[in-house]
Amino acid sequence: MRGGRLTIRPELRDTAINALHALILVLSVLLIVFISIDTFRHTEFLQNRTYMHFQFWVCIVFIADFFIEWPLAADRRRYLRHRILFLLLSVPWLNILDILDLPLTENELYWVRFIPLARGVLAMSIVVGYVSRNRITSVFASYTSVMLAFLYLGSLIFLYREHPVNPQVPDFGAALWWACMDATTTGCEIQPVTMAGKVVGMVLAGMGMVMFPLFTVYITNLARQIATSKGTRHTES
Repeated sequence: MRGGRLTIRPELRDTAINALHALILVLSVLLIVFISIDTFRHTEFLQNRTYMHFQFWVCIVFIADFFIEWPLAADRRRYLRHRILFLLLSVPWLNILDILDLPLTENELYWVRFIPLARGVLAMSIVVGYVSRNRITSVFASYTSVMLAFLYLGSLIFLYREHPVNPQVPDFGAALWWACMDATTTGCEIQPVTMAGKVVGMVLAGMGMVMFPLFTVYITNLARQIATSKGTRHTES
């Protein structure tokens, strides 16, 4: 401990952080699997005590990850500014609401259920970004992972809300097709009839409009790097 700051060997710190990131990645994927199974089975998640216990301990791990990485950060104030949202998303709000027995509607509880999953998706994007080779690749990989995750989760939400009332959504395949077409802003014959379906559609379309220009920038940068590398080898030869 120097000047109130925790000091640790860089290699040990990197090993600990990498292990935490791997654990966060696994838990995030398991959250998605749990929600997928419950959605396909039409299970009421508040009655699924296994899921409630699991997502509670996942939130505890997320919170522990924040307080472990914070003292190890090179700039703790910057880390706090950039990750405070992660801490708020890591709170087990669903368990708190369940214990307090607050009078929320089924729709409100359903959206609260996705709070720790949103934290997991953000964590997945950061982990993917860490293993990328340069800044542009890191940003592209992070945005791609978030886009794919929300594409899948949007399909689940669309299926859950639209299937009971929309004959155009008979199964998950139709929901996934709609989500892909909406994200690419191509559009399809399936039209949402619920408010949740319309909101998901706006979110996916917005993410798609952000993603495709980024994809263009990434391809342009990659082509420039390849051309520069070929030019350098030609000059050396």
